Amino acid sequence: MKVLVVGAGIAGLTAALRADALGHEVEVIVKGVLGGGCTAHAQGGIAGEYGPGDSAALHALDTMHAGDGHGDPVAIAALVDGAHAALEALIDAGVPFDRAPDGALARGLEAAHSLPRIAHAGGDATGRAISDALTARLRMSGVRVREHAFAAGLLTRDGRATGIRLLDGTPVAGDAVVLATGGAGQLHPFTTNPAGATGDGIAMALRAGAAVADLEFVQFHPTVLAGSDAFLISEAVRGAGAVLRDADGRRFLLDEHPDGELAPRDVVARAVARRALAQGSPVLLDATALGAARLASRFPTIDAELRRRGFDWSREPVPVSPAAHYLMGGVVTDIDGRTTVPGLWAVGETARTGVHGANRLASNSLLEGAVFGARVAEALQAPAPNADSGAFPSQFVPLSHRLSGTDRDPDVVSDVTHETHRDPGRSADGFSREALQRVMWENVGLLRYDAGLATAVATLSGWQEPSARTAAAQEDANLLVVARAAASAALARTDSLGAHFRQSPALIGAR
Repeated sequence: MKVLVVGAGIAGLTAALRADALGHEVEVIVKGVLGGGCTAHAQGGIAGEYGPGDSAALHALDTMHAGDGHGDPVAIAALVDGAHAALEALIDAGVPFDRAPDGALARGLEAAHSLPRIAHAGGDATGRAISDALTARLRMSGVRVREHAFAAGLLTRDGRATGIRLLDGTPVAGDAVVLATGGAGQLHPFTTNPAGATGDGIAMALRAGAAVADLEFVQFHPTVLAGSDAFLISEAVRGAGAVLRDADGRRFLLDEHPDGELAPRDVVARAVARRALAQGSPVLLDATALGAARLASRFPTIDAELRRRGFDWSREPVPVSPAAHYLMGGVVTDIDGRTTVPGLWAVGETARTGVHGANRLASNSLLEGAVFGARVAEALQAPAPNADSGAFPSQFVPLSHRLSGTDRDPDVVSDVTHETHRDPGRSADGFSREALQRVMWENVGLLRYDAGLATAVATLSGWQEPSARTAAAQEDANLLVVARAAASAALARTDSLGAHFRQSPALIGAR
């Protein structure tokens, strides 16, 4: 079977390597270079290293609780049950996980986890270690790699995915297409995601008529260095004992949740935003109690970068504020990565497997990529479940989140060169990536309200997709497609749930 994997983070690399080992002909398409993307930026680690008193069952409970009860228990069970094999595969691939004095994997603690179960590498460089190891394996394998190749659309025939079309018009045929392009952090002006996180795979799937869900659930990381280019300070720092203080030096998180700084991320991020708004300045992350030696040894990347920027966090707190971090929704899949379009698969942050619910549990994202990347490869030649098997429950296939027929990619009708559809009823006036990000931040951000969401939907629907003749224009078009779906989903969900929080008009006032 010819398998096309679009994207090369942990999910795509795992799927490609496993499919290659199973004898498939595999080609990886990446719009940048191998080693780019979000995986290499992941600091905290990968959940699933269970110690004394811990278990997969307890991890599953923590995952469901953090997701505000919105997670899929079947998918969560697949995630936690696959943790041991996923970690062993990464070790076999050469990931140098940090070790305790007795030689066992060192385990860190992060918010909303009952016990320390986060395996990490290089202190706070887990994602880079994983990306480097898997990329090296890929280069030694028989997998073909196309770098600087922008997958701009899906090719389909008779309702089945048959390949992709590159931005330059080149068709690439495949028996199976695996979307692993990551999330859409660039929907917002302040994000921990790299510049390439523009929702490409989700937009491609939407144009092909695939179901998506839960795009209203966007996780904002609470501790990004304020006033910076969204430099992330890992949640593991709070897990090690750092606390958040207001301008008066008070630990305000204890007023919001009994777990304080280790409450679920959505709770912490909203509390940080509200306090910053009330006091007119960012809140402070205080890690001084950990001491210079421990900060440097446990968090060497963060320590070096903060000191480069002029902060001695061993002596004084540093200002932090939230930024868009992770998309819990995406292309609807079953627990083996199948989408509602035959021949099309999705994995990692591109997919909505159901494991994250309404709010992601810390360090479950790398685990999801490793576990479900392998599951996709194993299931490529397995027969698809019957239509009435319940693999895609009706509540996970909201028709309102799909594109109308006039917005579909022409490639889903016939394998022809792509030209963006132009609707004379829409205006391009005012559209730019910066304008889109401003609309999303102000109206579909951390704190949401009815009128703002309605404004976002109206504004986004009034803009026309740019003609996708350059990579930047294609990314902008993809962001607009995903933004429309996300804003519509947020407006449609009238109750607050997890990361989707509706209240009276208010937003972050200081960065």
